[in-house]
Amino acid sequence: MVKVGIMGAGSWGTALALLLHSNGHEVTVWSISEEEVQMLSEKREHESKLPGVKIPEDMIFTSDMESAIKGKDFLVLAVPSKFTRSTARSMKPYVADGQIIVDVAKGIEEDTLMTLSQQIEEEIPQADVAVLSGPSHAEEVGRGLPTAVVIGAKTEETAAYLQDKFMNKVFRVYISPDMLGMELGGSLKNVIALAAGIADGLGYGDNTKAALITRGIAEIARLGVKMGGSIESFTGLTGIGDLIVTCASVHSRNRKAGYLMGQGMSMQEAMDEVKMVVEGVYSAKAAAKLGKKYDVALPIVNKVNEVLFEGKDPREAVDELMLRDSKTEHMTLKW
Repeated sequence: MVKVGIMGAGSWGTALALLLHSNGHEVTVWSISEEEVQMLSEKREHESKLPGVKIPEDMIFTSDMESAIKGKDFLVLAVPSKFTRSTARSMKPYVADGQIIVDVAKGIEEDTLMTLSQQIEEEIPQADVAVLSGPSHAEEVGRGLPTAVVIGAKTEETAAYLQDKFMNKVFRVYISPDMLGMELGGSLKNVIALAAGIADGLGYGDNTKAALITRGIAEIARLGVKMGGSIESFTGLTGIGDLIVTCASVHSRNRKAGYLMGQGMSMQEAMDEVKMVVEGVYSAKAAAKLGKKYDVALPIVNKVNEVLFEGKDPREAVDELMLRDSKTEHMTLKW
């Protein structure tokens, strides 16, 4: 048994707290909201995020950051990506040298174009930062439905240690040294999922979605490899695996927001309706900026940005994608 601090009591933080508790670990969950802490402590259920999933009586909830961090064998940072840097900055005084922090959110900072692990390392230089990614909606993990994920770390020792602590019969864990590729796949797939949702909202079919997923992973991989990620990460669980589930699942907030926009809602109306953080909206501008910085064509990402921030009609955006200049599918293949 080890002691774990979960920083963030949303659906994903709660689901991972339940997973780690089921593995026999002592779990403390921190939330910035006193109201949320009280609700979870008293009702033993996250009624809005994971309804029907019961929380063990011995799981601790607190709004005291220091007590959630100090003395823990490792920490799980599970706040939405837009709060990663500010939360890490608040955590810094309490994090011990070499203490492991596993980031489980997905996103890219628009101003700096840094991944979440890079932000954490900048704010908490004494930490040993790792990442967890893959097809893993909280609604299913919280109910013990099987999936497989990847943990990335700077050293194989840290990755193997975390693999042992997270893995069980319904949560298979692989390890990887390619943190950058993992994080880019996890962040950019949310933008493609918005496009898939828009297509669904417009009434397009499975053929359309399959095409978006396939060409979407091509965009992600082109950019990711140019930035230094490994192609294996984009063809694996943290690339195509995570992309498929986010584009297709009823649990996907990005797909749902896109669907509502395809039905005629504005971006803000769709986000208000989803009632959860739509990470793809926050990553879309950053993704487009990365495409320009590394001179990589990202046609789907760019059209999503036009729909989100420039008022482009979604149907027109799809038409423009379909009518782009004709190309070969794989430029590396020779006649």
